[in-house]
Amino acid sequence: MTANNQSTTLSDNDISDLLKIKFKKSIIDSSIKSDLTFVIEPKILKDFIKFLKESRDLQFSTFIDICGVDYPNRPDRFDVVYHFLSLKKNKRIRVKLSIHENDSVESIVDIFPSADWYEREAYDLYGINFANHPDLRRMLTDYNFQGHPLRKDFPLTGYTQVRYDDTQKRVIHEPVELGHEFRDFDFESPWLGEIPSGNDKDIGEDD
Repeated sequence: MTANNQSTTLSDNDISDLLKIKFKKSIIDSSIKSDLTFVIEPKILKDFIKFLKESRDLQFSTFIDICGVDYPNRPDRFDVVYHFLSLKKNKRIRVKLSIHENDSVESIVDIFPSADWYEREAYDLYGINFANHPDLRRMLTDYNFQGHPLRKDFPLTGYTQVRYDDTQKRVIHEPVELGHEFRDFDFESPWLGEIPSGNDKDIGEDD
């Protein structure tokens, strides 16, 4: 790397200072441990992301992904987490925000078109709404699916089951019916049975 390139490459601390000056009180928290991470207010999301992409000092022009995190007992139930990469600067950054389950977060599809399916996935699996998304539909679950399966209060069995009905000659949806009772496992007894106290050393691998 040339001396000229070194002079234009910012450290994590430099990037943190630059963003804090630009967005001031709208940055709730930040960290430079591991990946550079910023927690921001939802209202500045698009301006923040646009600045990351278009700033000549940053050039976070590669969108990596979006993921959701569910905290059912928290007033702002969901965290929405974004990851970006700057190939020019060899830097990564994580951007996080928190929203209430009935609120929406602005779509960034007009800034990063590749965010389209990631936003649809977060909507499908968590129920996170993205305002102004061009086509916010489910994409991983079946038609007429009830609920959002990655929410922590979603039942393990789901609400409906799908099967082929030979009488109607079509696939039908119906309420879940468990074919047998859940098994009750007793974890108090070891696999080999009760082991007398003090005789553990006498039991070999073949016993």
